[in-house]
Amino acid sequence: MMKPKSASKFVFITRWLPTFLTVLIAAAMLVHGPIYQPAHYHDFANDHALWGMPNAADVLSNLGFALVGGWGFAIFWRQRYQPQLASAWPGYFLFAGALILTAIGSGFYHWAPDNARLVWDRLPIALACAGLLAGMHAQICNDTWRQSMMVTLSLALFGAASVGWWYYTEQITGHRGAGDLRPYLLLQGLPLLLIPIWQAQYAAPKADRLAFGFAILLYVLAKVAEVNDHAVLALLGFVSGHTLKHLLATAASAVIVWRMVRNAMGVIKK
Repeated sequence: MMKPKSASKFVFITRWLPTFLTVLIAAAMLVHGPIYQPAHYHDFANDHALWGMPNAADVLSNLGFALVGGWGFAIFWRQRYQPQLASAWPGYFLFAGALILTAIGSGFYHWAPDNARLVWDRLPIALACAGLLAGMHAQICNDTWRQSMMVTLSLALFGAASVGWWYYTEQITGHRGAGDLRPYLLLQGLPLLLIPIWQAQYAAPKADRLAFGFAILLYVLAKVAEVNDHAVLALLGFVSGHTLKHLLATAASAVIVWRMVRNAMGVIKK
């Protein structure tokens, strides 16, 4: 029995929706022109030192990333031969490893914030986004190992290039804050958009969808706290917006790694 043409068109549209949206957003960014970081980006609210450590709250609040990444990496390594990790492990490993590197890179940057150090903050974040996209795509869309490896490597290279492009354009302009962030921001935003679409398309387990939705909420709250760094410190008094951003982003990554670990160990609930 032939499927109605309307049904075939719907299947075609939904199948190519992630690609269409990615191209559309990239085109919109291209038309928009360069996106710059705020002029006072390095002016963080809480600069208090602790035990001789400058900007202690913003430095130490990165430790959670290392703990979450180390936890995930240890589990993924032990479970790497499990069927549930047959194709997803390249992306999972990259995501977990990048979280560890984020703790190091972000701590290094916040010790003495400037653009040269910011490279080592943004690079592991870009790799974490690449690993998250690759791992989730492999898990949800049932990629082969070869496909997963190619997607992981391609996204990792794009992530590194996005940070390189920002720093290169920063240097050639000769003006602080004039580097182009478009590729980097595109890679940061794609997991929030594409993963829920893949989960809907391939009927991912409800627990996975709820977990990632909660992680998105935490990440959005983290970005809100980040852009209100000084206001949050003035309001709460004991924590700045940027420190809170680190804590909320750590919580978001912990939720994602928790579900990755559950899936890797075969504990999958519909």
